[in-house]
Amino acid sequence: MVRGKTQMKRIENATSRQVTFSKRRNGLLKKAFELSVLCDAEVALVIFSPRGKLCEFASSSMEETIQRYKNHVKDVQTDNSSCVEDSQWQHLKDETESMAKKIEALELAKRKLLGEGLGSSTFEELQEIEHMLQRSACIIRARKMQLYTEQIEELKAKEKLLASQNAMLNVECIIQTKENIERQGAIVQIAECEEISDVETELFIGLPEKRNKQR
Repeated sequence: MVRGKTQMKRIENATSRQVTFSKRRNGLLKKAFELSVLCDAEVALVIFSPRGKLCEFASSSMEETIQRYKNHVKDVQTDNSSCVEDSQWQHLKDETESMAKKIEALELAKRKLLGEGLGSSTFEELQEIEHMLQRSACIIRARKMQLYTEQIEELKAKEKLLASQNAMLNVECIIQTKENIERQGAIVQIAECEEISDVETELFIGLPEKRNKQR
C-alpha cells in the first residue's frame, strides 16, 4: 500500500499530533546518534515537546558543545564586523583619494586662469583658457551694467522722493509765513484799537458845560 504524502501543516487532532511527535522525535534522535557515530561528528540535539518536556542528545558533553557553538558564533560575528569595517575603510580611502585628485585638478585650473603654470599647456588648452576668460569678462561686464542700472534707478527714486518732500516743506513754509503775517497784522490792529480806545476814554472831572467848552 502506497503511503500518501504528508502535508506540512499543523495536525489539528491532539492524539494524532502527539503520536506523530513521538515517532518523529525518536527518528530524529536515532539519526543524530547515527551521524555522530558514522561521521565522528560532534552532535547536540535539544527538543521541547508541546507540553514543555525536554528531550536532548549529545555525542559528548552538551555544555561543551553549547559553549563551542557560542564561541563560534562570536568569532563569526567578529569576522563579519571586521570585514564590514575594512570595506567601509577602503570606501572612505577611495573617496579621499578621488577628492584629493579633484582638488589638485581644480588648483591647477585656477593657476592657469591666473596665468601661472602655463608652460606645460598645449595650444588648444591655452585657446580654451582664453575663451573661458573672454566669457567670464562678458559675464562680469553684464553684471556691472546691471548694477549701474539698478543704482541709477535707486538714485532717481531718491531724487523724486526728495523733490516731493521739498515741495511739501515749501508749501508748509508759505502757509506758516502767511499765518505769521496775519497774526502780526491782527496784533497791529489790536494795538491801534487800544490806542484809539485810550484817546476816546480820556478822564474829565467837572460840569458838562466846561467839558464841551474844552472840546
